[in-house]
Amino acid sequence: MVTAGIVLFCAAAAWLGWLVLRGPRRQAYPLYGYLGLVVIVIAEIWMFRGRQPVATFFTPIAWTGYIAAVDAAVLALSGRSLLRSRPGEFLAAWVLSVPMWLVFEAYNLRLENWMYVGLPRSAALRNFGYAWSFATIWPAILETSQLLRAAGLWSRSFPRVEFSRNLGLASAVAGALFLGLPLILPRNLAPYSFGLVWLGFIFLLEPVNFLRGAPSLVQDLREGRRARLYSLLAAGAVCGIFWEFWNYWAAARWIYVFPIFQSYKIFEMPLPGFLGFPPFALELFAMYCFLTRLVGHVPEL
Repeated sequence: MVTAGIVLFCAAAAWLGWLVLRGPRRQAYPLYGYLGLVVIVIAEIWMFRGRQPVATFFTPIAWTGYIAAVDAAVLALSGRSLLRSRPGEFLAAWVLSVPMWLVFEAYNLRLENWMYVGLPRSAALRNFGYAWSFATIWPAILETSQLLRAAGLWSRSFPRVEFSRNLGLASAVAGALFLGLPLILPRNLAPYSFGLVWLGFIFLLEPVNFLRGAPSLVQDLREGRRARLYSLLAAGAVCGIFWEFWNYWAAARWIYVFPIFQSYKIFEMPLPGFLGFPPFALELFAMYCFLTRLVGHVPEL
């Protein structure tokens, strides 16, 4: 199944490249984007040759290069980007990404769906690697979503969807149940419930974001806009493929100990697990908008 994964990776990378090349340019592709691409290529070569510390820290290195390259593409297509136009928001995405991902790590202590291998012996280096890797998660998804929107995908109007307070309350209650059940299920059943965690924050936080005036998918649906929803779903799928591809070859990586489908994997991920990446992107967006609105900022995403 590794061959299938490589094909998926190449197809996803080619699709992103095609979107950038065929899109209407507002300005030339900036230098830091090329530097990001060079970082990825050199890191790949050194990783396959086992050169340290690149082989160990390959995943965050590759993602840092990717984020730079994609931000540059957004700037070239739209004339604006997180890094160049809203550097404070770009920094916030990096900083908040760490504690937000630690929420899922905390769930994993109970559910034991994945574990890390090949980590540095030094606690300081391990924690450095964790922090750097976790810090790239939210920027990667947000930047990829921005790229898809800058390319003009799904920009037409769609039918409006009504949303009542009662529906919002029901959604929040469902989200709370989704997030609570994995923590109270018996230990032998809990590992099968991680799908609830990938959905719970969407149902819990989306109505809250809508009511508090934060960016929300609910508001988009009410206004007949789907670009953000579809771009996040697609960004989750693309980044999921990239995560698993780059992780598979790294010296320090995660492996899945999910109790089913271990015989049907692409790279380290059991096949059904790839279905979790698109909703994870929605969850990521809801969590980020909730936290930034909590401190009085309304992000432009």
